[in-house]
Amino acid sequence: MLEGKTVNLRVMEREDLELGIEWANNPEYFGEYQPFSQQSRTKLEKQYDKLTSEQKWFFIEKKDGTKIGSISYGPAGGALEIGYNIVSGERGKNYCTEAVEILIDFLFLSKEIVRIQAHIDLRNIASQRILERNGFKNEGAIRKFMFVRGEWRDMYLFSILREEWKEPKILKKQLKKCSLQ
Repeated sequence: MLEGKTVNLRVMEREDLELGIEWANNPEYFGEYQPFSQQSRTKLEKQYDKLTSEQKWFFIEKKDGTKIGSISYGPAGGALEIGYNIVSGERGKNYCTEAVEILIDFLFLSKEIVRIQAHIDLRNIASQRILERNGFKNEGAIRKFMFVRGEWRDMYLFSILREEWKEPKILKKQLKKCSLQ
């Protein structure tokens, strides 16, 4: 488990897929900026079984263990791309900002990568702010990048480079504990 100040990231296990199916089939979970599709248990299990060492799904959990969202990463060319979601009742409370910060630390500390990226709907100001608070830079718009809710949407491409990250922010305490033991 990756521990933060107000949230933790816990790797999603196969037995956790039931909640993943519930969220995947709830249009409110993805909100207005992401595609909505119905997922069967079989389809989600197949996706889970195909995850490689360069892909991982995490739950975002409050300190009391309540699952409030998910965050993931996977390969995108020579980079890793992240994606995240928070249940609608927990949005706007900085949980996702901290989850992204934890994931950035983890990826730059554990992977030999120079770039982490994310694409965000141009209208999704809250998600853009999450990335900006975590040091991501807006690289520009990608036209008609994703089909969402009946229309092609333009997306911004955001990235952070290893040299812009510099050092761990959240996971620093955990690293100190590990080195003292």
